[in-house]
Amino acid sequence: MTRFNVLLAAWLIAPCAIATPLSFETYLSAVESHSLELQAQQEGITSAKAGIGIAGLRPDPEFTLGATRETVRSVEHRPVTWNPAISMAIETGGKRAARLKAAHSNVALAEETVAGFRSELYGTAAAAFTEACRTREVLARKEQTMAALSKVVEANTVRRKAGDVGGIELLQSRVERDQFQADLAQARSEADSAMLALSPPLGRQFDGLFPQAQLACDFAAYEGGDAGVLVPQALEARNDVRIARATLDNLRDGAALVRANRAVDPTVTVGLAAARGYHDSIDASGNPVDGAPRSRALSISLAIPIPLSRRDKGDVVQAEAGVTQAMLALRQAELQAETQVRTAQRQLHAAQDRLARYRDGVLVDAQKVVDGMRLSYFSGNASLLEWLAAQRSADEAYQGYVQARADAAMASTQLQLALGQRPHL
Repeated sequence: MTRFNVLLAAWLIAPCAIATPLSFETYLSAVESHSLELQAQQEGITSAKAGIGIAGLRPDPEFTLGATRETVRSVEHRPVTWNPAISMAIETGGKRAARLKAAHSNVALAEETVAGFRSELYGTAAAAFTEACRTREVLARKEQTMAALSKVVEANTVRRKAGDVGGIELLQSRVERDQFQADLAQARSEADSAMLALSPPLGRQFDGLFPQAQLACDFAAYEGGDAGVLVPQALEARNDVRIARATLDNLRDGAALVRANRAVDPTVTVGLAAARGYHDSIDASGNPVDGAPRSRALSISLAIPIPLSRRDKGDVVQAEAGVTQAMLALRQAELQAETQVRTAQRQLHAAQDRLARYRDGVLVDAQKVVDGMRLSYFSGNASLLEWLAAQRSADEAYQGYVQARADAAMASTQLQLALGQRPHL
């Protein structure tokens, strides 16, 4: 680390020495705990688990109650005969087992879907944290430049009184300082906006959860390894591939359920006919009427549907087509995963090389130039415009360095996400 970086780090830390730096790991853990979107997604798992209990239900029995009575005009009304019956469909073809298997695979699919959303949330949180760090460092640099311009104005005011510089040069330094204040205000606004952008992934206001927090922006370099090792890891851990596999399993179980539902379900009915009976009697014409004894009659019946509609196999064809689509989607996801891993690895290497060039060459040289030009200007060996040009060049170089750091951090995040890992910066 150069002397300039050490001084800048000390300048950034000094005002908030009493505050504990907020690491990305702490912020990401808070996002996992408090994200409203993630909590909403997790309700899908709860709903899917409830489907297991629903799938295990058996057909409800059906109770019917009938009443019959013989009506004879010549005598008093005969007793009522009651006919209670219970019927129940008997599932065949392994329907219940197929429903349970499909319900369990639906839970697995819901869990993988939530994991995929969590991975997307990781990327959003990493981008917001990186941008907050970048804008903060840009603001710190602009504040340092503003302080340098103010010192030049103060020095020129003194030198103007001593006759060392003319009024035009003093006015030029003031114009540069006042004009730079607009850039400083813009940088301050961007830094504030970037800090506010940390709240949506968090599900609450950032300041409410982390009051007076200072971000820890010392991003560590990430070394992924050889692509031949990383690709198999990605195929096992990536959420989109796992979702595609879970979708395929769920559709296969759904197709098995469709085939099981084609089996006919017989209905068994158990009934009872209860007659109270009546005594011998004489009708209105004086003729004898024989009585009937009390009786109980148990009946059992079996109803089997005739599956004429099963000749059409459209439901099976649709289910198998869905399975084929899922198999193709899985192959596409695996191919895309391999491509993204290789692309992310190359982008990370390019970003790290660019960062190294800024850190080891451009940044150091630009700062040496501006430091030397400042001394030359105060000693009268350089003009104000030359010093301002050197200062702008150094500022641009530093902003390029900050952007290169942010790009390297995001490239590292993208590679880790492409591998299905929980990112760290």
